[in-house]
Amino acid sequence: MPGPPPVIIKKKVAHAGHHGGAWKVAYADFVTAMMALFIVLWLLNSSDKVKKAVGGYFKDPTGTSKMVGSDMVGSGENFIVTKDNMEELKEQLQKAIREVPKFDKLENHIDMTVTNEGLRIELTESAAGTFFDSGSARISGDGNDLLKLLAQELGKLPNHLAIEGHTDSKQYPPGATYTNWELFADRANAARRLMQENGIREDQVTQVRGFADQRLRHPDAPTDPGNRRISLIVQYLDKKPSADASEKAEGEKLETGGKESSSKESQSSSEKTAPAAVSPEKKKE
Repeated sequence: MPGPPPVIIKKKVAHAGHHGGAWKVAYADFVTAMMALFIVLWLLNSSDKVKKAVGGYFKDPTGTSKMVGSDMVGSGENFIVTKDNMEELKEQLQKAIREVPKFDKLENHIDMTVTNEGLRIELTESAAGTFFDSGSARISGDGNDLLKLLAQELGKLPNHLAIEGHTDSKQYPPGATYTNWELFADRANAARRLMQENGIREDQVTQVRGFADQRLRHPDAPTDPGNRRISLIVQYLDKKPSADASEKAEGEKLETGGKESSSKESQSSSEKTAPAAVSPEKKKE
């Protein structure tokens, strides 16, 4: 008699459940936080110029609100100051210098005018000294702040600069070896050195001029403190023709050359096909 049928037991091995994608999100957040940390550490060790550039990008990514015109968005390095757009630069600088500490105190001692040479920025002195210590070529705290800001703004331009030193007609005691000529040449050079250390390129300043009291701001009051001043001149540059204009001019030149060539060929062809003239004698024969 056959026994009972065998009992087959199937054992199923259970696998651990999937963790899902939550860990990927957490890992991505960690990497993002680390990247942000490294950027902050890099910025803390960067120069003021780099910090300003990065901050300016986040305030205005398109670079159109602060920059006064450029062939490259967000960059002022290609902005060429010509007679047509000098007023734009003047407005831009006037807006920028309002950020200088104690601007209310300095406002009446900063004058900007557009001249035949370029934009003239004049920093005039008071009786007690505004941008320089009285009777010295040492730059004051207010002068230091303003010249640094101007250096950062003007350093973005390809234009050349000239720096002038002027004085009033008050003379040093007779026999003095240090005169107004030395004083304002020293002041102009002090301004140049400070600006080159804070944004102006080494080759950007092409002239440092000293006029002493030969070009008074107030000729009717030669001893007026306002005659003592430093002048920064942003000189014009001729704007280069754009690529489109160059291509157009080249096309017109080729077109004109083609027309002249066709005209010459037509004239030559006419001369070859024209019948030869028969002399009266041959015609009579």
